[in-house]
Amino acid sequence: MDAKKSVIHIPRRFVVNEWGGSETFIAETSKRLLARGYHVEIMTTQALDSRKKETYEGIPIRRYPYFYPYWGLSRKAKQLLDKKAGNLFSFSLWFALLKTSSVGIMHLHTGKRLGGIVRFCAKKRNIPYVVSLHGGKLAVPQDEQQTWVEPTRRTVEWGRILGMLVGSRKVLSDAGAIICVGYDEYQAILKQYPSSYVEYLPNGVDIARFAKGDKHSFRKRFKIADDKFVLLTVARIDVQKNQLGLVRQLRAIREVVPNVHYVCLGHVTNHQYLQSMLDEAASMDIADALTVIPGLAYDDPALVDAYHAADCFVLPSLHEPFGMVVLEAWASGLSVAVSKRGGLASLVEDNQTGLFFDPQAEESDQQSMKEIICSLAQDASLRGRLAAQALTKAQMTYSWDRITDKLEEIYRRVHEHTVS
Repeated sequence: MDAKKSVIHIPRRFVVNEWGGSETFIAETSKRLLARGYHVEIMTTQALDSRKKETYEGIPIRRYPYFYPYWGLSRKAKQLLDKKAGNLFSFSLWFALLKTSSVGIMHLHTGKRLGGIVRFCAKKRNIPYVVSLHGGKLAVPQDEQQTWVEPTRRTVEWGRILGMLVGSRKVLSDAGAIICVGYDEYQAILKQYPSSYVEYLPNGVDIARFAKGDKHSFRKRFKIADDKFVLLTVARIDVQKNQLGLVRQLRAIREVVPNVHYVCLGHVTNHQYLQSMLDEAASMDIADALTVIPGLAYDDPALVDAYHAADCFVLPSLHEPFGMVVLEAWASGLSVAVSKRGGLASLVEDNQTGLFFDPQAEESDQQSMKEIICSLAQDASLRGRLAAQALTKAQMTYSWDRITDKLEEIYRRVHEHTVS
């Protein structure tokens, strides 16, 4: 096999039951690259999954031991870091990347110390590497970034020497390409790294997979009556995704749309936040209008059914680098209402492929979640028009085949530049 057609993906973690945008991008593009004659594998850490080897959809996965270089780190704190933004290190993965044969390109999906390991190994072996930014570099507000480091408070960090050893601060500047999922991040990185090769490559959607679903099966499974007007949010249950914000406006929405029912589907990364949602619903006497489904595996057919069981998709995020779930809603034939934040502002065209709202506006504001959701609920023709236009947009622009075409072109350009 041509070594140029051998790709290793290196995410911080890769766990089927803790699925997110990074995992989807890796899995969907890898399946298509395999079909085009590439050898693709995933090398990652054992964060949230201790299995050393696994095969997913024909893609080999190898996981390696890791640690967090902090003295005094509790087991609970480690678990929190595993779930979100933990700055880990792995000697085992470092050595494996140095020894793995027939590598054409290393595709990194994280930064910090693990990114430094990939940078070190790629430069040592004279192999090009590219970095995908999935929204964690510039798009996260400062207050949320503070929650990421909360588990390491009252510990002593000794890992800075490891970062210096592998050159973690040079991960982006030394990369053969910087690939940005979000358009805002793409523009910012262009300015920050003017001499680097920077590409905007959004996420995609499997059009065929989301085209058909079983509405009645889903509603029966989760005891949601057929006459309910279902609002759906698919996102991890976390402060960033702002499901609590919608719960707080749900009673006001129900005064206008009496049969409204809100379904929150997603892995729980903040259990305290989930409890706040449930407590708020109970205190407002709307617990019967809320269903929380704490995560479905990405390949669970019920995930597709959830979209087809809904009448409207809502993403109330306080910030969002891209919003892959919006593409899934489009491909399922749903109208969407989303926060005008981050990547959503460039992904969705207002009154063409969806409607915008201000996630922090008061209920009485014309741009509040309540007002926008009620306008959709009361106008079936509007929902139909938005859904039809959005489906066309998804088919024409965001199929995974098109995204993989672009990724292949990026790989080719990086190889050509390396040779020259």
